[in-house]
Amino acid sequence: MKVLTRNIRPDRTPPTLAEYEATGGYQALRQALRDMTPQTVTDLVKQAGLRGRGGAGFATGMKWGFMPRFEQDDPARPPHIYLVANADEMEPGTFKDRLLMEGDPHQFIEALIVSSYAIGADICYVFIRGEYVESQRRLQRAIDEATEAGLLGDHILDTDFSLRIHLHMSAGRYICGEESALLSALEGKRAIPRSKPPFPAASGLFGRPTTVNNVETLCNVPHIVTNGADWYQNLGLHKDGGTKLFGASGQIEKPGLVELPMGVPLGELLDQYFGGVRGGKALKGLLPGGGSTLFLTGEHLDVPMDYEGVGAAGSRLGTGTMIVVDEDTPIVGVLRNLEHFYAQESCGWCTPCRDGLPWVEKLLLDLEQGRGQPGDIQNLVMHTKLLGPGMTFCAHAPGAMGPLESALKYFREELESLIPAGNGQALEESA
Repeated sequence: MKVLTRNIRPDRTPPTLAEYEATGGYQALRQALRDMTPQTVTDLVKQAGLRGRGGAGFATGMKWGFMPRFEQDDPARPPHIYLVANADEMEPGTFKDRLLMEGDPHQFIEALIVSSYAIGADICYVFIRGEYVESQRRLQRAIDEATEAGLLGDHILDTDFSLRIHLHMSAGRYICGEESALLSALEGKRAIPRSKPPFPAASGLFGRPTTVNNVETLCNVPHIVTNGADWYQNLGLHKDGGTKLFGASGQIEKPGLVELPMGVPLGELLDQYFGGVRGGKALKGLLPGGGSTLFLTGEHLDVPMDYEGVGAAGSRLGTGTMIVVDEDTPIVGVLRNLEHFYAQESCGWCTPCRDGLPWVEKLLLDLEQGRGQPGDIQNLVMHTKLLGPGMTFCAHAPGAMGPLESALKYFREELESLIPAGNGQALEESA
């Protein structure tokens, strides 16, 4: 069932405002402003079980519930309350949000307005990846159309609710996927994570209450408001409700995106919708949710693609965009390429990440080029612990260790075979 992609055309030409409204567009906004309080919208999203589609999978309604509530005339109300949409999409192998912004920009704009109403925000920023020039152009056109129609701006639909939406083109750093680093960048500062607490809901953008959500996450909100929590829950095949944009890249016959119910089996997704591994080759492994998730292999094809199912298999659903590796691809090259990216994207704030990731990349490069030494595998194992959860200021380095840790579990013999038999003896003689 198509929900998020119902208006997206094969050539990705976006619908105009009139075309979007003809398919039920902006009815959720009218319904929310006419019949629902902000708390009612938040409770509905909580009941629907919407979870963040940007990678972490945190409950959206619960996150909104952390925001302080103020009446319009409350003297304690801050000058501004913010909603920030993370449209940076820097996760390797991920390209789903771009489709939503380019293919149906009014859906996203309506989602921003309804979500801002729910949390009491009067200003919304969309933090867009700098390369997404076409996304920015189409979103700005949709913002202008919605403003002219009275759906955005002051006193929306003749109510007391007002909202401004601003587009901010990101300079592009992976660390901006961490919400507090994104807020620092949005303020014009160095993109480094902030200490928590305080959390953004208490002190976020410019020190004001702020919620940060992913593009795909937000695009679910109008459909939940229109159709209800039970409808949304029933879209999923298991515990997690709704549909999901699943993607595939790498050694796959039909790379791209497809919208399916949460919980579709991995093997069905891989074979029926993406055509299987390219050239009919066997599957070596895949990263199920972008470059920072852990490898799954052929033994996991029955795993349901939802948060619980992928988690039980030892990985994370992440962004739901698979990177597929075939049987003939050396795993060391895949790992070296990923770790090069993560080493390059480290903000440098803490020592394990700043110095550890380049060292991991060097070890993998030595293995790839035949310079591996006895002890290198053990050294890599050590780094997965020293750069793992709880050892760094944010989740950047632990995320980078995900594919490495799982590769050491599933492909250790292949990595060990890259160490030439005589290297240890040559090292001893030179010493």
